[in-house]
Amino acid sequence: MLAYVSIILLVIANILLPSAVWIFTPGFFPYKPFLPGRAQYHGDEDDLASSPPFNKVIFMVVDALRSDFVYSTESGFHFTQSLIRSGAAIPFTAHATAPTITMPRIKAITTGSIPSFLDVILNFAESDTSSTLAMQDTWPFQLKAKPGGRLVMYGDDTWLKLFPNTFFRSDGTTSFFVSDFTEVDHNVTRHVPFELEQSDWNGMIIHYLGLDHIGHKSGPQSPHMIPKHHEMDSIVKQIYRALQTEDHLESTLLVLCGDHGMNDAGNHGGSAPGETSPALVFMSPKLESISLGAPCPLESPKEAFQYYGVVEQSDVTPTLAGLLGFPIPLNNLGVFIPEFLQLWSKPENVVLMKSNAQQVLRIVQATFSDIAFDGMVDRRRCGKPASDAEHLQCLWAAVNFFQDEENSTVEETLSALTKFLRVAQGIMSSTASNYDTLKLYLGIATAAISACCAGAALGSKGWSFWACVLILNYGGMMFASSYVEEEQYFWYWITSGWLIILYLKFVFLNTPIPYYRILYVPVILGIHRVLRRWNQTGQKHAGEPDIAKTFFSTHNILLWITVTATILDISGRLARSGLPGAPRRLAACASIALCLSTLGFKVAFTITNAPELLSGTPQYLWISFEGTPLVSQAQIVFGGLAISLVYNMYEALKLGSATKTSAKVISWSLHELTTLFLVIQTRTTNIPVFLLFCMELRMLETLNLKPDEITLTSIVFQSSAFFALGGSNAISSIDLSNAYNGMSGYNIATVGFLTFVGNWAGAIWWTSASNLLLLQVKSTERQQLLVRHLALQTVFTTSSLFFVMLACTILRTHLFIWTVFSPKYLYSIAWSLGQHLAINVVIGSLLFWIGSQDG
Repeated sequence: MLAYVSIILLVIANILLPSAVWIFTPGFFPYKPFLPGRAQYHGDEDDLASSPPFNKVIFMVVDALRSDFVYSTESGFHFTQSLIRSGAAIPFTAHATAPTITMPRIKAITTGSIPSFLDVILNFAESDTSSTLAMQDTWPFQLKAKPGGRLVMYGDDTWLKLFPNTFFRSDGTTSFFVSDFTEVDHNVTRHVPFELEQSDWNGMIIHYLGLDHIGHKSGPQSPHMIPKHHEMDSIVKQIYRALQTEDHLESTLLVLCGDHGMNDAGNHGGSAPGETSPALVFMSPKLESISLGAPCPLESPKEAFQYYGVVEQSDVTPTLAGLLGFPIPLNNLGVFIPEFLQLWSKPENVVLMKSNAQQVLRIVQATFSDIAFDGMVDRRRCGKPASDAEHLQCLWAAVNFFQDEENSTVEETLSALTKFLRVAQGIMSSTASNYDTLKLYLGIATAAISACCAGAALGSKGWSFWACVLILNYGGMMFASSYVEEEQYFWYWITSGWLIILYLKFVFLNTPIPYYRILYVPVILGIHRVLRRWNQTGQKHAGEPDIAKTFFSTHNILLWITVTATILDISGRLARSGLPGAPRRLAACASIALCLSTLGFKVAFTITNAPELLSGTPQYLWISFEGTPLVSQAQIVFGGLAISLVYNMYEALKLGSATKTSAKVISWSLHELTTLFLVIQTRTTNIPVFLLFCMELRMLETLNLKPDEITLTSIVFQSSAFFALGGSNAISSIDLSNAYNGMSGYNIATVGFLTFVGNWAGAIWWTSASNLLLLQVKSTERQQLLVRHLALQTVFTTSSLFFVMLACTILRTHLFIWTVFSPKYLYSIAWSLGQHLAINVVIGSLLFWIGSQDG
């Protein structure tokens, strides 16, 4: 009876786990409110709208265009640099706030506002339309609303999702098929010559994705990067020449910008300097009248990636509004870029900046509705304002003072307006989100109840002192931003400590012991030390030398020796057990063929995406793989894995009947097939890690671990392996390089699955390995053994989620809530729903059931 109660409690706990996420998430990531309607001109602003400097704009977005890609001495944008030197182009670095991914960045650029962090999730949903900007005021809408206004768009189809039924002509391309470096851009470029000849539009948006894809695949130092610079620069040259020669483009402004940058690994999403520093260049022959030019290229600036003047990305919105003569969108928090004020007279400068300030003031008034901004202000309070609202009230009073004062100069008025705008921008951009606290507390309570149910299912015998220490220490760590950013060190230290505890227990409780077995734990500790340096991750040490990126880049032969050794090791074990019940020679040949196909695919993949990893190796070893289609190669390997898996499952269903195959053989076969699949989904430089994992497993098998020790080992090694393979709590560390293996197009379910496997490969491997350790335990109550194993894992997972939710709620006004704690919560969702429920509970239970069939 007690066994069934434990099962029921365990099921309830794992049902409440996703329920807690479902309740908490919409309360923590609500959409920020926005002012409804569309902006209109008022009074003196009509005069500015009648004769703007430009009547058309070509808005060219190069995804992940980091500032140094355009401005540095290593840039391939030579024509763009010549325009900067001549004064025909005015350069900036546009600060992009986290999350640095495409959808929220486009929202910031087009509305001038701060988007919701929930767009991180929506950004990956290719078919999502819930985040549309159709009901919000944006500069594309305002531009289209001008007499005769028409927009055309080519490139990233995120624009089509955000602006449905907006474009007169369009052709979208998916932003997530990162294996494509060339066609995804050619599909945009082929439309450019035609559109440059047309005079029926006043806005053209083109969004190139190839540079971002190169970054995701092989980083900013990829040999593909400079040729992509040249390609993008040639598009700039083609467009600029048209501005010079085509009469209907005489008053056209060309804007080149990145939606975000990228870090040293080629990823983005976080707040590292490289990710938040995209380039921004305004180009037109007309700009030579106000600019003397600037030196370009430049050496690396003192502040990383901060070339020329630094503006906020949201400043693009009011700047385009002024330059093109349309009202500033209602929800804009941007500030008109002052370098362009010279295009107007001094009095017109005041009108322009006042229009910007009054528009921002309306947002301030809506936010601080209890503060009067149109009355008298006690100036004595302005020396030390008691709140942000009072500070803005005093700054607006100063604006009114200089406007009303007859003796004030234009410069004084402009200075007061600019100061109000900049301070208001900073305050309003950091204003806390409108959290639904009821949902936050209900989500936390649900997670707590889930943890209690799992604890009750575990029973008093299942608890251990070390499990409590792990849970409480991990939970406390979630309240410190630095510990969250550098979580990998917690798991590295815990793993080392846990291995020492197991070693002491093994030595003192098992006598006599063969001398060589005494060395097993020290050897595992040595392997663990190597794994710690395999990938430098986190924030502080992410760019420091490591094995995967630094050592192997100069020791390519050793890399391929270890990669080949890893796959041959898998091949040897699969040859013995890969097709249980089949003729031995057939099983050996099939297994070897499958492993060699895997090796061939990884070689071909490296030739295409990271050819630098093959430099120095004998060309005759890999030249035959050059030019082979990656999609079909991956499909062949996946097909072989699928056939082997189906065969093993068929043999598993026959266990206990006429088959002579043992459950142990099938369990090991499934483990090796899992390892091979994970190798395919892993970066080439990380493949040797699985050979080290296998060595650790073989030595752990000899330690006679108890069930609760196996479970704790599983928890600790899963997390440690995740970080050893390069994972972190930053969105920018998500690896998309293997998300399209075997795919010729985009499918969100398949890409999501392959992305998860690629990023959690180490944790998934240790789930399978833990199952093998658990099957070694001699017990007559196999069902109860599994229940306790899953219960302890569920206690840890639900407790971890509880502490993360609690930290996010308590620290929701913290400076790093969106850059540290929110990404950590998203990772906790992936750990809870993906790794725990899908892998540990579902897959782990299936593997344990198969391995238990013959007792």
